[in-house]
Amino acid sequence: MTTPSQLPFAALNGALKAAGEATRLRILALLGEAELTVSDLTDILRQSQPRISRHLKLLAEAALIERFREGSWAFFRQGERGNTELARALIARLDPADPVIARDRERLAAVRAARVAAAQTYFRRHAAQWDRIRKLHVTDEAVEAAIVAALAECPFRSLLDLGTGTGRMLELFGGEIERGLGLDLSLDMLALARARLDRAGLRHCSVRQGDIYDLALPKDSFDVVIIHQVLHFLDDAARAIAEAARVLRPGGRLLVIDFAPHDLEFLREEHAHRRLGFAPEAVTQWLDAAGLDLVRQQSLAPEQNSGGKIAVSLWLARDPRIAIAEREVA
Repeated sequence: MTTPSQLPFAALNGALKAAGEATRLRILALLGEAELTVSDLTDILRQSQPRISRHLKLLAEAALIERFREGSWAFFRQGERGNTELARALIARLDPADPVIARDRERLAAVRAARVAAAQTYFRRHAAQWDRIRKLHVTDEAVEAAIVAALAECPFRSLLDLGTGTGRMLELFGGEIERGLGLDLSLDMLALARARLDRAGLRHCSVRQGDIYDLALPKDSFDVVIIHQVLHFLDDAARAIAEAARVLRPGGRLLVIDFAPHDLEFLREEHAHRRLGFAPEAVTQWLDAAGLDLVRQQSLAPEQNSGGKIAVSLWLARDPRIAIAEREVA
């Protein structure tokens, strides 16, 4: 059994004072279920925006929750550092059948349903474009099977998905990990990803807006990093790979999936593709320059008579540092 982290008297006293108020305790319980905005919380708790904002400020100052921005929006969630253990312990003591908690959860369900509806509307508007591109390459099922096989060598606890898009990679591995984070610049894509994760019930996975060239994450943070169909949009793929390598834990793995070289120029003109695929040696060189050891490289050709014209390539690389304390994954 893990021993809880000890806190200085002032820090513990301050955290308990922050949590020891009815609305703030309700907020902690809600953020244990989902990432929410001030607007979401005003809808659920039926209190004014200034009042909710003040409660959130006090909880964030006590390191019980975290705040992060996406454009003009601010999202709040249960923290990953600070007094996270204390927040989780308090939430665990709440009776889910309590009328106040149950009512809040019902309203949270309505907020989530609205997210899903908005995401579905966006997807319907853009589905024709996505379907056109999807038909050009290897099937999603074949690519995902190869991704799972590439990472099947050993289990992992934490996953970072760069350019997460709809959050599919987090959903694919969500049942096997303790923590998943997806980053994307597109607010529309993040809305789709949140709806997907809500629908799958993956509370331990989250998404946020982030810059693939400058990750607001500490060194040695994740066991696995995935860059799936992202590099062909970038001006500097090598820089993105180097930044991904920075946040790998010792012995961690980076999996890159992208198009093999092709000549479909319309993808550059109509869909903002900067590169028309990558030769195996190009990505291998970037991985080597980032200090990673190539473990596997493979290409998946479209099935015969499928109409597909683009092969998909995978590169799996490992951080060469020896992590004695992390050789065994519980």
